[in-house]
Amino acid sequence: MGDILHALPAAASLKHGFPGCLVNWIVEPRWAPLLAGNPFVDRVIPFNRHTRAGLARAWHELREERFDFAVDFQGLIKSALVACAARTDRIYGFHRSIAREPLAALFYSDKARTRAVHRVDRNLELAARAGASTALRSFPLPPGRSEGALPDGAFVLASPLSGWRAKQWPLEFYGRLAERLHREAGIPLVLNGPPWERAALTGVPDTELHLSSIEGLIDATRRAAAVVGVDSGPLHLAAALGRPGVAIFGPTDPAQTGPYGGSLLVLRSADAATSYKRRNEIDPTMRAITPDAVFEALLPRLAQRTYPADCLA
Repeated sequence: MGDILHALPAAASLKHGFPGCLVNWIVEPRWAPLLAGNPFVDRVIPFNRHTRAGLARAWHELREERFDFAVDFQGLIKSALVACAARTDRIYGFHRSIAREPLAALFYSDKARTRAVHRVDRNLELAARAGASTALRSFPLPPGRSEGALPDGAFVLASPLSGWRAKQWPLEFYGRLAERLHREAGIPLVLNGPPWERAALTGVPDTELHLSSIEGLIDATRRAAAVVGVDSGPLHLAAALGRPGVAIFGPTDPAQTGPYGGSLLVLRSADAATSYKRRNEIDPTMRAITPDAVFEALLPRLAQRTYPADCLA
């Protein structure tokens, strides 16, 4: 999810730089709703790598077109192989010193060494290498769809889960944060997650549970007064929508994968050391960020909360 959100400005820049070209985006079906109605993407090609039928369909759609070039923003072996399947003469990707999986660079005809640190800006530099003359820092996202019950008034939204557990904030901390929000600000804390994570998110004291699809998450994020997040897709969604709030970081580097755009305040322990090892236990530096610290950082953002322009009457 985060990879797609971080590539939105680069895709917009490519479309702007090549206005007569059709921009095709190949994506796993689960994340396709993020691209619905995107004015810079002409066609979304689903890539379900978990079934033979899904692989066959993606292969057919890639082979039936003749692409001028491909750009691999993900920098993984799987995404590089997909670019190769498109039968294009040029594949733009990151140099092996930057690619997330260095072996992916073996498949690229043009390898970019970028100066930028954040992944959004790295993707923009890669798009420029492919010919995008102007960088558009645009995050076009669909309106989403209302799913389930949400509070009638203001609420804070949190998505506690992440791709790997080391980046998560302890669930019991959300309960302590919710208690202060309710007692001192009169605002509930809503925990969001996919339906299959009901058991993991149920039972956190003083919180409300909101289970939804991607469309429901987009809608809830747009409606939230503020957001509390960790280094995961929902946090980057909130940043792309310009929502206020607090981002809690530990082992991962916010300079690279922090919320883009400045609407969210990053809290990170001074003792945190950057590591992308997918450990299955919460990193101690995540526990070092206390619920009280998050509440104090969140309170002024609640007082100055704003709403997306497309929600104004």
